[in-house]
Amino acid sequence: MTTPARTAPIPLDDTSKAIIEQLQEDGRRSYTDIAKAVGLSEAAVRQRVQRLTESGIMQIVAVTDPLQLGFYRQAMIGIRATGDTRIVADALATLPGVDYVVLTAGTFDLLVEVVCENDDDLLELLNDQIRTLAGVASTETFVYLKLHKQLYNWGTR
Repeated sequence: MTTPARTAPIPLDDTSKAIIEQLQEDGRRSYTDIAKAVGLSEAAVRQRVQRLTESGIMQIVAVTDPLQLGFYRQAMIGIRATGDTRIVADALATLPGVDYVVLTAGTFDLLVEVVCENDDDLLELLNDQIRTLAGVASTETFVYLKLHKQLYNWGTR
């Protein structure tokens, strides 16, 4: 079996990178402020942001604090799978409590982050939805006690 080729990164000029970095610092920054920082007109910045979002290079989203919204249980679940892990990942991605799915190499085949209202909801998600999926051989749950750091400002290359 051959490994599929990776998608080549889309080349970005320094101005697009600077726009991305401005928005990583503050996703609500105005086009006017970004334009001043990168040396373009407001209209040009607006067009570039639109192209960057439409191409899938970046997203502008609101990141919430689950605790403030009534979701008191977060966990990372390590999953060992049988068969094609991509099929298992697709099934996991459809579950409402799942907000992150990644295929990995190592002890676990997949890592899944979940956000639940409480421990009963986590137990129901684990027992009734995740562990019953075809291809899920075993799980190990890592309950979050406290989110210590979460950033999205890793910059550009």
